[in-house]
Amino acid sequence: MNELQLSIRLEKVASYIPVNSILADIGSDHAYLPCYAYIKGLINRAIAGEVNEGPFLSAKEQVKKVNLEEKIDVRKGDGLAVISPNEVTCITIAGMGGSLIRKILEDGKEKLVGVSRLILQPNIGAKNIREWLIEEEWQLIAETILEEDGKVYEILVAEKGNPYQSYNQEEIQAGILLGPFLMQEKSPVFIKKWQHELLHWKRIIENLNAAEMTEANQQRKAELEQKVNIVEEVLS
Repeated sequence: MNELQLSIRLEKVASYIPVNSILADIGSDHAYLPCYAYIKGLINRAIAGEVNEGPFLSAKEQVKKVNLEEKIDVRKGDGLAVISPNEVTCITIAGMGGSLIRKILEDGKEKLVGVSRLILQPNIGAKNIREWLIEEEWQLIAETILEEDGKVYEILVAEKGNPYQSYNQEEIQAGILLGPFLMQEKSPVFIKKWQHELLHWKRIIENLNAAEMTEANQQRKAELEQKVNIVEEVLS
């Protein structure tokens, strides 16, 4: 992977960046994504944010190598601390857990002033992000699920708006868990992922049935059975 050839996952993330954006790529690693986005004419300039010294130095070296130091500013800092309000129009956060992405957004939500699009790619736990988007009135406008090197990834694209305004409570719960666009599309990767999850949950339920039925176990079993019902209904 380099500034001209991204992974399938990051190439899909890049495809959702609006043309002429000012981008903040949080957790940029080698800064391949902002370099690629500028070279492809998607963005006017970018900020590449990294909290760890090693990736921060790698990103600075990469930007210098492709002579984009005037267009891509590599900054060291935690999450959205690297940007100011009204400084960027689009934010990408890719390759982290959903709970961490949610924390980054929550901790830095005052920095989202002026941002028109979020492009979020959790490795796991997309449900956490969908919950946050609803709470903060960001509306999902697109989703993708894909498989690369044996791993399944989801990409969530959101813009400021009124989420789920025309959905009932059951549809909201299913949408948070599975993704409203993904459950409509039901791609082969989507079906494969959730069939695998169903088997995993049912094994846990069997183990809980064989264990002492404490209050905690009863609650855990009820939560899993609710998820199983949602997924089975969508897959049927």
